[in-house]
Amino acid sequence: MRYVSTIGIILTSVMVASAVFAQTQPKVFVAPNKGQSKDQQSKDTAECKQFATEQAPPSQAPTGAGTHARGTAGGAARGAAGGAAIGAIAGDAGKGAAIGATVGGVKGRRDSKRGQQAAQAGAQNDWARAFAACMESRGYTVK
Repeated sequence: MRYVSTIGIILTSVMVASAVFAQTQPKVFVAPNKGQSKDQQSKDTAECKQFATEQAPPSQAPTGAGTHARGTAGGAARGAAGGAAIGAIAGDAGKGAAIGATVGGVKGRRDSKRGQQAAQAGAQNDWARAFAACMESRGYTVK
């Protein structure tokens, strides 16, 4: 029973320590090609940002303290099972399960974060391409 509460404390600690990710628009550089004024460029930029957001809305993936809980819990469960098996061979299945749960939870959370980061990068890339297409159609160079 002591090891079960240890696993619970470890899982809670890992979940509470998760980072908050905020999606930001990627940095792009715009240069007028047809003598557009600064006011015209500002107007076009605002309209193209709106267009890009409509075409490629920000990822709706949840962010915050509980975001990676499923990955953490799944990894901890798999790690605890493996750790218990190894611990049983060594003579202390409970200790092995606790160690396995910790290691598995960290790995599960890391995998979950990688997946979320990849999704955010894809959404940012889609937004940047939509913004660039809009601005280029109005006579700007976008890099």
